[in-house]
Amino acid sequence: MMLRIKKLLFLLTVSVCFCLSACKKEKLAIAGSGWDSIAIINKKNGKIEWKHTLDPGDECNDIEVTPEGNILFAYSKGAKLIDRNHETIWEYKAGENEEIHTASLLQDGSIMVGVCGEPARIVEFDRNGNQTNEITFRTLIFDIHYQFRQIAKTNDGVYLVPLIGKRSVLRLTTDGQNMGLVYVGYDVFSVKPLENNHLLVSGGSSSLFVEIDPEIKRRENKIETSEIRGGVLRYVAEIVLYENGNKLIANSNMNSYDKSQPLLLEIDKDNNVVWSLPYNKEIKNITAVYSFFE
Repeated sequence: MMLRIKKLLFLLTVSVCFCLSACKKEKLAIAGSGWDSIAIINKKNGKIEWKHTLDPGDECNDIEVTPEGNILFAYSKGAKLIDRNHETIWEYKAGENEEIHTASLLQDGSIMVGVCGEPARIVEFDRNGNQTNEITFRTLIFDIHYQFRQIAKTNDGVYLVPLIGKRSVLRLTTDGQNMGLVYVGYDVFSVKPLENNHLLVSGGSSSLFVEIDPEIKRRENKIETSEIRGGVLRYVAEIVLYENGNKLIANSNMNSYDKSQPLLLEIDKDNNVVWSLPYNKEIKNITAVYSFFE
């Protein structure tokens, strides 16, 4: 009898755990250049579930959610980690004549911040907010607002800096050694390292994204509106890569007269639109998006 009860309790525990995992819903943390807020939406219905108003003059081009559910974001004058009650947990402020448009979680849970300036900087902090690394570099782009947006870091420790003013991706080591430019030829907003060691670069106002082999510096798989079935690309900002090969595109309307197009587009491997976030008066535009489940 006791053995049967233990088996039932075990099966009940497994069932509850499975249900909790299966019942988690995909949420999207979103932000946009020129929008005065950051938010979390339920992907299924597109409704805002949480919203945080930025201070006047702030511009957010990077947002992520930590495993604890806190919000990490860049706001041009700095980078900040806040909880869902809008309380600040950690903050790093830009210096005079500097802008911050990258605030990203690394694989080990540390934080990477990209600082536009002369010189530009990449700064890393541990889980407790203590600085662990800083490198400086020159972009030779003297209008700091047009230096870069979303920096990425590869698994083997290479920084990827999408230089807007040079239409290129700069590669740097963690000790600041310059590994050279990879010319893209289009506006660059964000860069994502792929499993095949290629780079997926979003083309901003060029209204496209492109895959590049950085070793031979060859462009492959350029995708523009003519390749998209069921949608139109505007300002292509951040792109989220799903495990099934789908891509979620922040399709900003900030440079478009047409404000009615979808703010987010999800496309499959064949470039068919399988989901979109329609125009929403509460959301001005989206340049940064982060997918998570809770």
